[in-house]
Amino acid sequence: MNESHQIAMSVPGIGEAGRTGDWRHEYPVITAEACLPVKSGRDSCQICWAHCPDNCITRGAPPIIDLYYCKGCGICVEVCPTHAIVMHPEADRTGEGS
Repeated sequence: MNESHQIAMSVPGIGEAGRTGDWRHEYPVITAEACLPVKSGRDSCQICWAHCPDNCITRGAPPIIDLYYCKGCGICVEVCPTHAIVMHPEADRTGEGS
């Protein structure tokens, strides 16, 4: 039997809940210089992208977080092997990405 393996993926979009990023108390920030894809110059690692439950992180060097839909769960912070992602209080944001 020829089995093919597929990965289920969703794309963030406006649903009944609207901009779900408006719910969070903290938001993630990536320090590009510490990110493995940036250091290696290729799309390596991508662990944050793979673990984001809301598919708010793009693949790339560096990954980009869509703050319109990021709920601030912090999973990306926990799984980043280089600690390139940290959470900041939402109250400190100056409106970038919103």
